[in-house]
Amino acid sequence: MSATSVSTTADQIFILLRDWLVHFLPAGLRPAAGVVLGVIAIVCVFPGLFALTTVFERKGLGRMQNRLGPNRVGPFGFFQPIADGIKALTKEDVVPFRADALVHFLAPLVLLVTVFMGFAVLPVGRNMQLADMDSGLLFFFAMGAATELSVFMAGWSSRNKYSMLGAMRAVAQMISYEVTLLLSSVTVVMIAGSLSLEKIVDAQNQYTGIFPHWYIFTPWGLAGFLMFAIAATAETNRSPFDLPEGESEIVAGYHTEYSGFKFAIFFVAEYLAMFALSGLGATLFLGGWSAPLSFLNVVPSWLWFFAKVMGAIFVFIWMRGTLPRLRQDQLMNFAWKFALPFTLLNLLVTALWRFMGAGWPRWVVCSAILAGAYVLMGRLGMHSKKFGPRSYRYAD
Repeated sequence: MSATSVSTTADQIFILLRDWLVHFLPAGLRPAAGVVLGVIAIVCVFPGLFALTTVFERKGLGRMQNRLGPNRVGPFGFFQPIADGIKALTKEDVVPFRADALVHFLAPLVLLVTVFMGFAVLPVGRNMQLADMDSGLLFFFAMGAATELSVFMAGWSSRNKYSMLGAMRAVAQMISYEVTLLLSSVTVVMIAGSLSLEKIVDAQNQYTGIFPHWYIFTPWGLAGFLMFAIAATAETNRSPFDLPEGESEIVAGYHTEYSGFKFAIFFVAEYLAMFALSGLGATLFLGGWSAPLSFLNVVPSWLWFFAKVMGAIFVFIWMRGTLPRLRQDQLMNFAWKFALPFTLLNLLVTALWRFMGAGWPRWVVCSAILAGAYVLMGRLGMHSKKFGPRSYRYAD
């Protein structure tokens, strides 16, 4: 077997395995069986990554804080997620007496289902996409918009002022940054000319010499990626945007009244949302499953996709161990006074890039506009009394 055929087989190993499994069934059942196998793969792979990520995060944060992470349960503490899962299953499920029991029960399930639905349109490798929709990006954001509903359901149904305050904080934050998230993705649609995530990857899966045509290597792409990354961090309530779960202020936010396995579902859904948005960011700006250099295409495409996703997760962990939590006014001011205007300007820059044609003038013009706007908006914003730097005062 030649090296090319070995590389192709490794790249399509899961597609070949799926086709081999379904060929035992009647021809009429094979499409449905293929979809079921794809769903099983998603439901198994990403929660498995969640379990590993919790260990890596706790060990990484421990290293940053000069302490040990999990190291008792299993070799090097890698069985800690199993212990955590057993604990969550066996803990008592407490529901407040005055809570709306049905809505209280449905909230974490709605959140988990909508997060899982987003994975259906993500191309995790060449020919590895559960549903190749022409409007895949629109479907992803439509499913993501339902998370605000589940968060509000959790806070409202608990009949707890802390839960309600946390839910209102979360909904305000998620809606504010979802606008930036959507508009930063529109720039990619303008250049690729399609809402299909597979076609967006194909548009970037080209090379000049050994270097790829990823959108992040353009002025508008870099600006869009940075705004997307910031908005994704806020959407998933990760540090420094973890105000909806501010333990020192509102106990635990919208899931204060959740315990046992229901709380575990919220916990799992938050990490799955991180994976989904990391995968979407990699798809839109980092070439999706395409290799970073042309001669590395011998590596299976699905490995590149998951490497990019885990690289983004590492950055999430790094920021959690490094950055302090923002104030609520800083959070909202940044969204509406900097992120949104800058993203709108980036739409204009993307249009200029598209219609100016190839050549160095568009690089100069687009880079100058974005750099000038960044400096101007940053200076004006940081000198504003309401949008100033964090200050610390100590008692005498």
